[in-house]
Amino acid sequence: MNSFWEHLQNLTDARSIISLGFFFLLIVVFAETGLFFGFFLPGDYLLFMSGLFCSTGRFDISIYTLVLSLIAAGVLGNYTGYWFGYRTGPALFNKSNSFFFKKHHIIVAQEFYAKHGGKALVLGRFFPIIRTFAPIFAGVVKVDIKKFTLYNFAGSIAWVCTFTLSGYFLGRRYPQLKEYIEYIVIGLIIVTSVPLIYALYRRNHSNREKIKELK
Repeated sequence: MNSFWEHLQNLTDARSIISLGFFFLLIVVFAETGLFFGFFLPGDYLLFMSGLFCSTGRFDISIYTLVLSLIAAGVLGNYTGYWFGYRTGPALFNKSNSFFFKKHHIIVAQEFYAKHGGKALVLGRFFPIIRTFAPIFAGVVKVDIKKFTLYNFAGSIAWVCTFTLSGYFLGRRYPQLKEYIEYIVIGLIIVTSVPLIYALYRRNHSNREKIKELK
């Protein structure tokens, strides 16, 4: 049991993931962008850290290969999520909660999609959990595959380039950043989590108001 939790903890740590190699990094990005059990993976700061490590030589791969490969992993992940949602359909909303699946995550993605439309597939890349479940929900409602493809590529390119190139160029300009990795990670987690926490709060508050009105 202890080894299970140790491996799980490693999957939430960007440095541990990167230390396991380039292909493992791509698998993690793929999983977080399309497999419903990948919602807990560290997408944003994993991209930032991979760019930062690439700039300092700790990750021995060119920035061009890194960025293009990450974009491909994100695109394939979303296609997988879309296919899963398309196949399962509305039955997904009746799926029981488990350690790896929470029904309210797909509901949050549904509300985000209802508010932003197709743009949710681009904007959702920048929000934890949303980027995992938005393509799944797009499959549930059977978004036109051509439109989905456009949003899929645009979202993956914007997401990967924003975080990976930020880490890369900051690392080249300020090599001393590697000494403050822990603080950078904490900051990225806070910045990327606040909007989602706020959205959950708004949703819960709205539900309470509706219950009061019914009473």
